[in-house]
Amino acid sequence: MKKILLASKLILGAGLIIIFLQSCKNEAKQEDPKEVAEDTNEAKFDSIEDTKNDSEFLVDIAEVNLAEIEIGKLAQIKSTNSEVKKFGKMLVDEHTKAATEVSALADAKNITLPVAITEDGKEEYNQLNEKSGTDFDKKFADMMIDGHQKAIDKLRKASEDATDQDVKLWASNSIAGMTAHLEHAKMLKQNLDKK
Repeated sequence: MKKILLASKLILGAGLIIIFLQSCKNEAKQEDPKEVAEDTNEAKFDSIEDTKNDSEFLVDIAEVNLAEIEIGKLAQIKSTNSEVKKFGKMLVDEHTKAATEVSALADAKNITLPVAITEDGKEEYNQLNEKSGTDFDKKFADMMIDGHQKAIDKLRKASEDATDQDVKLWASNSIAGMTAHLEHAKMLKQNLDKK
């Protein structure tokens, strides 16, 4: 009886969340895409802690991909440095590929991901967009080093701790590519610091 009552509460709670999210669409300020994804996943996986952790990882990685794609586009437009522009294009290409893989994995696991750049991603984008010239290039390189190091840490943790074997394998296979991005960003920073 308790299980039936708990299940009905979860279904009612999820229904209320959906109604609330629908009503929020008409408001001027939209909810952060990452929060929407996390709330949806929490409603789905609240009683399954292992799945909840895997879903949080995929949401985080999707957030990284969305931000890197937009920042990569900005670097191609705003930088006057050919190496920064090349790095920006590489980010767009490789993070778009990673985003497609994460999306397919999430769909297979019934996990909801953010569909647009998040509030944190917009904030980073705007901070970078305020810069110009060499200041832009150096800020871009610093952001790429910091962002890729954090992403690698998340990938390593998931490659060891993820419950779902597909999530664990994807995380493990992605470490090398993300590490290559980090090393590229470090070399870019060294070259920019010489100027």
